[in-house]
Amino acid sequence: MAHAVAWLLFLQLLLGPTLVVDIRVQIATKKFRMLHIEYPRVNYPESFQGYCNGLMGYVRGKKQSWFCPQTHYMVHAPWREIQKFCRYSDSFCENYNEYCTLTDDSFPVTICSLASQQPPTSCNYNDTLTNQRLYLLCSGKRDAEPIGIIGLY
Repeated sequence: MAHAVAWLLFLQLLLGPTLVVDIRVQIATKKFRMLHIEYPRVNYPESFQGYCNGLMGYVRGKKQSWFCPQTHYMVHAPWREIQKFCRYSDSFCENYNEYCTLTDDSFPVTICSLASQQPPTSCNYNDTLTNQRLYLLCSGKRDAEPIGIIGLY
C-alpha cells in the first residue's frame, strides 16, 4: 500500500506541471476558436447595423469587458485549415513570448475597426472583408495549437 501511495505522489509531482500546461493550452485554444474563428460567416440582423457591430457585441460579452477593442480579426475558414500551420513553428516571437508562424495560404478575414469620432461609451465598428495570410501565435514549437492572431500579411 505504501508503495502505491509513493508511486502516486511521484506521478503527481512529475506530471503535475504538464497537466497544468496542457489545461492552459486547451483554454487558450478554446478562447481563440471562440473569438476568432467563424465558419461559415454568420449574417446578423439589420438591427445590428453591420456585421462587426453584431460580432463585437458577442466578443465583448465573451471577454466580459465593456472596453471597445480598436481592431478585431474574424477568420472565416474551417478550424483544421488554420490549425495545421502550428504543427511546426521555427519562429519565436519575443514580443509575445510565444512561437509564431505565417500561414502559407490566404483566408477570408473580416477586420472590425473601431469607428472614429464617437463617444467613449459607444462601440461602433466598420467592417472590411478581405483575403489575407495570418500571423498566428502557436502554443509551442511542434504539434502545437493556434492561440492568437497577431496580424495579417
